[in-house]
Amino acid sequence: MRGYARVVLMILCSGFIVVRAQEPPIEWIDPDTGHRVVRLSKEPGSQSLYFHQNGYTPDGQKLVFTTPSGISAVNLKTRVIEKVVEGRANLIMVGKKTGQIYYVKNRAVFVTNLDTKATKELGTLPPGGAIATVNADETLLGGAITGGGPPAPAPTPPPPTAEQPGRGRDSYPGKGQMMENRLAERRPMQLITMNTTTGEVKTLLKSTDWLNHIQFSPTDPGLLMFCHEGPWHKVDRIWTIQTDGTALTKVHTRTMNMEIAGHEFFSGDGKTLWYDLQTPKSSVFWVAGYNTVSGERTQYNVPRQEWSVHFNVSPDGKMFAGDGGGPNSVAAPGNGQWIYLFHPVLPQASVIAELPNSKQMITAGTFKTERLVNLAKHDYSLEPNVTFTPDMKWLIFRSNMFGPTHVFAVEVAKANP
Repeated sequence: MRGYARVVLMILCSGFIVVRAQEPPIEWIDPDTGHRVVRLSKEPGSQSLYFHQNGYTPDGQKLVFTTPSGISAVNLKTRVIEKVVEGRANLIMVGKKTGQIYYVKNRAVFVTNLDTKATKELGTLPPGGAIATVNADETLLGGAITGGGPPAPAPTPPPPTAEQPGRGRDSYPGKGQMMENRLAERRPMQLITMNTTTGEVKTLLKSTDWLNHIQFSPTDPGLLMFCHEGPWHKVDRIWTIQTDGTALTKVHTRTMNMEIAGHEFFSGDGKTLWYDLQTPKSSVFWVAGYNTVSGERTQYNVPRQEWSVHFNVSPDGKMFAGDGGGPNSVAAPGNGQWIYLFHPVLPQASVIAELPNSKQMITAGTFKTERLVNLAKHDYSLEPNVTFTPDMKWLIFRSNMFGPTHVFAVEVAKANP
């Protein structure tokens, strides 16, 4: 971050040099963008949730995040932080209906009321089980069980190419080979739900595909989205299913060799599934959308320098955001390290409606882009995971640009217009 280089204070004490890192600033104007940035967390190591997990209360007043010592909530207006859960816990998300927080601690699933701190244990995870999401009316949790016993014999995966290590989603050295190995194992898995009243676990789907990225629709309690994980060019990734186990649907079918699609997420109204689409990989970049009601498809072209590890959409669907990418990203070289704001631009309605079967065709558009935060000093081994606040006035992200990880917010409106 230009203008805010890391500073150390050197103190001579009893013959020893003590080096102390300066605390990151609480608030500043990004000199490269003119947007106001604030630090919301106080405890180093604090992190906001993964980009598709809801961290906001229904009234939009609070953001819930994890810290090394537990789970906390910050009031987005006053910036007052309150500890909600003591001790390390796996935060699932904030309920869309009640605003209670759901989390896993010592293999048990809990729900806690943010106001009263009243806590209830909902059930115990089955062996190999994990919970990833909560449905819209908070009657079901969604997750997966991985195998019982050793995986079935797997073919030897192909050797890694020079492109694989450190590329793709959640980049780190060796990730490409790990993905190849895990896919080849063909471990037995089950897609499951857990009833929040009774704790009953039901199986929706059995598979030897690697099931991951599980997320409920924010509005339809019965619609669950998940992915077939693995190297993106080898899997049909994005799927939906009903909670009664019916209507298994593949969302995207590739039409060219090495085409990839992933990092899928729901729109605020639950009608559209958005995802990162590359046709082919590392060449042409899109944010693509599939309307679950009408089947219509929309794609916004993204220049290489504006591609992001994760994209997101505002609650009203009128703006998108991205968190940029590091030097090892799938868009490298040439990808930018910024928090981006995107305004979608579509062709005129008369152009879209020119052909009688236009609704069965892809509507292609572009993004008008604005840079909000310079992340040149951010290490992308930690993903920023940008999200819109419910009032759409701020973007929340996590960053290590000053060293320790903290939760930050950048104002969408320019401070110095």
